Amino acid sequence: MAKLSFLAGFGAGYVLGSKAGRERYEQIRRGWEHAKDDPRLQSIAGVAQAKADDALSSLRTRMGSEPPR
Repeated sequence: MAKLSFLAGFGAGYVLGSKAGRERYEQIRRGWEHAKDDPRLQSIAGVAQAKADDALSSLRTRMGSEPPR
């Protein structure tokens, strides 16, 4: 999961900060469009979403069970 976040951040930073020109941007964009439809990536995204939902639920439970300060 950390690798996926790193790669997504690196890719976005490269695309946004790149001076390689439009051709390279289009190549990266096509690669992303192809990758985002990959069932493996969608599966990883689903697992990540479920973990984030669980973490948020746990945080809300802890925040609600603590006495106010």
